Amino acid sequence: MAELKPKTSIAGLFEDARKNGTYLKICAPMVRYSKLEFRNLVRTFDTDLTFSSMIMADSFCHSEKARLNEFTTNKDDTPMIVQFAANNTIDFLSAAEMVYPFSDGVDLNCGCPQRWAMQDGYGSALLKTPELIADMLATVRRNLPCSFSVSVKVRLLQKSLAATVDMCRQLEACGITFLTVHGRTAADKTNVPVNKDALKEIKASLSIPMVANGDIFSLQDADEMHRITGCDGVMSARGILSNPGLYAGHRQTPRECIQRWLDITAQADTDITYQAMHHHLSFMAESMLSKTQRVTFNGLSKDKRLVVDFLREHFQLEPRPCDHPPKLACTFDDGAFRKRAQADGRSAVGDGKGENGYASENTDGAFFKSMVDDLAKEDGDGGVDDVGVMGGLFGDEEI
Repeated sequence: MAELKPKTSIAGLFEDARKNGTYLKICAPMVRYSKLEFRNLVRTFDTDLTFSSMIMADSFCHSEKARLNEFTTNKDDTPMIVQFAANNTIDFLSAAEMVYPFSDGVDLNCGCPQRWAMQDGYGSALLKTPELIADMLATVRRNLPCSFSVSVKVRLLQKSLAATVDMCRQLEACGITFLTVHGRTAADKTNVPVNKDALKEIKASLSIPMVANGDIFSLQDADEMHRITGCDGVMSARGILSNPGLYAGHRQTPRECIQRWLDITAQADTDITYQAMHHHLSFMAESMLSKTQRVTFNGLSKDKRLVVDFLREHFQLEPRPCDHPPKLACTFDDGAFRKRAQADGRSAVGDGKGENGYASENTDGAFFKSMVDDLAKEDGDGGVDDVGVMGGLFGDEEI
């Protein structure tokens, strides 16, 4: 298999952190938001390991359009793990083989609690069939070099902590590099505190590295999670989305972070969508803007120039030339997938959801719409505080 960019040993990262008595600081896989440009941004603020957005493995296998839309990288995009949502071994193995030349590992999503995922057997629905999870992970581990990371993200099981520990040990036996545990069950709301005692017990039961996920909104939160649970890494989603500088110790998004994002997204090579550029800035600048300013900014028409004009007026920021490298021209060989699908009696073409089975999601998305709705509901006497807005932004689902 060709290797078109430098690779980083994920196992080596964990080992180095252990020797230094510290932990890895990780940016979570977030639907729509963990794109190449955002990965570049958070690395400049002490993030040690990044993930791609969660990618649907079936669409990735079936559709070149999906592959080009959902996955981009460049020569500096390392360490980086690609996360897939899959509900069968053929899709997960085939997708992993296709991204192998361009990434440092693959991760299986078994933690997404959203209804659309669970009803089709993805995400946390897989927790009901740990033998299927184990088969997918073990198959990928057997077929790819041992230096390539294979991991999985799970949640606590509703049944019992003992059952969760047993499951994690079963997954460890598949030869995975590490696992991530979100410290809530799929049924828990985000206002339920993460169960650090459960995470501590799971960590103590494993020999491989464990990453703890949930309620990481500051460097102090990350340090405390490491101290209490003994975890080998800490993963942030909502926190790092609103403050990409949190692992560098910033309590809110620093001005230089907004400048860096403006530089990256203004660069001629990047074709990041207006939605991604605008939404990230909405999250980053939320605590710096008044209610009126936030309403104005979130309601800007779909024109990047208006966003730049707003930042110039309110932050005196201008786009500057930056060192964001050009994207790699990735090519993906889907031959192995087509052979496996044919042998399994499956069609290797799309399922009618769009061109070659891919349905593009060029929309504002539920998270951003929720923010706009919250702002619209605020009254004229000061409105809700920033924590309240972020709570409404993500509702009852943790990404």
